[in-house]
Amino acid sequence: MRIVLVASLAESLTNFRGELIQSFIDVGIEVHVAAPSLSPGASVRQTLEKKGVVCHNIAMQRNGLNPLCDIRTCYQLYRLVKLHKIDIFFGYTAKPVIWGVVASYYAGVSSRVALITGLGYAFTGKARGLRGVIQKIAKSLYKYSLRKASLVFFQNPDDLEEFTTNGLLPRDIRTKVVNGSGVDTGNFAKAPLPSKATINYLLIARLLGDKGIREYVAAAREISNRYPETQFHLVGGLDTNPNGISEGEVKSWLQQGIVQWRGAVSDVRPFISDSHVYVLPSYREGTPRSVLEAMSMGRAIITTDAPGCRETVVDGDNGFLVDVQSVEQLITAMERFIQQPELIDSMGQRSREIACEKYDVHRVNDEMLKAMGIIKG
Repeated sequence: MRIVLVASLAESLTNFRGELIQSFIDVGIEVHVAAPSLSPGASVRQTLEKKGVVCHNIAMQRNGLNPLCDIRTCYQLYRLVKLHKIDIFFGYTAKPVIWGVVASYYAGVSSRVALITGLGYAFTGKARGLRGVIQKIAKSLYKYSLRKASLVFFQNPDDLEEFTTNGLLPRDIRTKVVNGSGVDTGNFAKAPLPSKATINYLLIARLLGDKGIREYVAAAREISNRYPETQFHLVGGLDTNPNGISEGEVKSWLQQGIVQWRGAVSDVRPFISDSHVYVLPSYREGTPRSVLEAMSMGRAIITTDAPGCRETVVDGDNGFLVDVQSVEQLITAMERFIQQPELIDSMGQRSREIACEKYDVHRVNDEMLKAMGIIKG
């Protein structure tokens, strides 16, 4: 049996799907992967090929509305699954799902699986201007593509409800909600809290407005005025998404001394270890992987009462939920940890327990393999 996993970002194959790929290998499936920037010599390709994974470099614009580029991507995927006699197609993120499901359907692939990891730019914010145009196009393409899918995974119930309400899913389609991508609780082991008295807050995300980064900075500015010793860290790279934050804006924050920016990093664990509280004021997620990693390492969480985010926090138990775009509520939540520092430890312990009980990657992957009929359940 052969399966192909298609991604829009090569690094995600190891960072987010590494354990899932290993699960397929462990049950004897021949695993293929396809993504842009998977050319010979690429570090991700070398890592995967050591596991016996067959890698394919494809042309794909992760962002952008060029129909010729998308048609080329669809054709390349059609040729790939046809040539290698793929039995199971597995795509995640928008373009791999949309064009991969269509290509594999017309190529005669028997099982076509889509994983909706979050709705992103097209489904957040007000649907007007460029965002409104993209939303209409995205919904139309999802509706067309998912009619040809065999199974659709969602990472939170809100996304499933939105797709259903908007008529993007046919009535007879098989769907299943899973607990995000899971987290390797062994690799992201519980870390002792920093011994320093200064409270360190941390946000890890691509530099997109919809991640709530501007709200984080605004709250950091106010908290720093009240408690000058408090530190705020930001980890993540720039992004070409229309909602991306410019390097100039980030540099202005640095010059003002509001946050410390570390850019994109390959290993977030040292930064989580050096933090007391993890913050993600995102407008919407599938299930935020960075939150799961921080929970697994025993950190209290501040996140939004938004799809995908609200599933990770029991308000007042392992952290606090705040309204989307509410800087005031974010400030209040941050201040709670300064005024009641004992919450950092107790809520962090609960985060670790929830991560192990609900989000362990091996449990999540087993549920997916059972739903796909690969293992019995």
